[in-house]
Amino acid sequence: MSDTRPEGLQKIKHIVAVASGKGGVGKSTTTVNMALAMAKAGFKVGILDADIYGPSQGLMLGIAEGSHPATMGEKWFVPIQAHGVSVMSMAFLVDANTPMVWRGPMAAGALQQMLLQTQWGELDYLFVDMPPGTGDIQLTLCQKAQVSGAVIVTTPQDLALLDARKGIEMFNKVNVPVLGVVENMSTHVCSQCNHEEAIFGAGGGAALAQEYGTQLLASLPLSMAIRVLVDSGTPTVVAEPESAAAKTYEQLAHTLVAQLDGTTQSMPSISIDED
Repeated sequence: MSDTRPEGLQKIKHIVAVASGKGGVGKSTTTVNMALAMAKAGFKVGILDADIYGPSQGLMLGIAEGSHPATMGEKWFVPIQAHGVSVMSMAFLVDANTPMVWRGPMAAGALQQMLLQTQWGELDYLFVDMPPGTGDIQLTLCQKAQVSGAVIVTTPQDLALLDARKGIEMFNKVNVPVLGVVENMSTHVCSQCNHEEAIFGAGGGAALAQEYGTQLLASLPLSMAIRVLVDSGTPTVVAEPESAAAKTYEQLAHTLVAQLDGTTQSMPSISIDED
């Protein structure tokens, strides 16, 4: 735990950004299942839903629509508890049908408030579910928090990999280590005939990890069960703990612990080149 972080973050051992270059690749699903696998292993875990424009962690964790965090004094939000994880999201602060028609600096300000004015308490891991892209919110996180590392989520599709590269390059520029790549939708298995097909291409995640000198943390199939379970508020790690997918998420969590345990990262500096 670092006393160089702002006041609200000093009791958090590791902050991990979960990012993707583009939307629709399963980043939030990966975040919630990783976090639940960490909690299952006995760690104190939090999730900050930093996707200001499209928050989804409340739904995925089964938190009732209209739930709002309690407050402590006039400064702190108290995160909502779900499945043993502390959660904070823009979805808890506005009506579910209210669009965030905000410019970038406003969204970045909202992230800063949720990050720094939430009473996280003592956590081993705070996972930050980032919005797609490489904009104001990503830079605000790297400026305001001592980020231990980033996990990049992609599919094997060339378009997704193109954007994932931009995400990796961004974290490299702000001196945040990329811990590895998670490849979702790696294959599809037909529910009728069990034929397996790499409909989005094959080997893209591994090639991306090799290109940037990091590791492929996990490969997960395009699975109806994974999607149905997060939509129902009981993600795979909770609902089907003995399934192959749950075991993959648990191995992913174990790998992150092995990488991060006992390490201390310096405060990232922002240095963006115009290239």
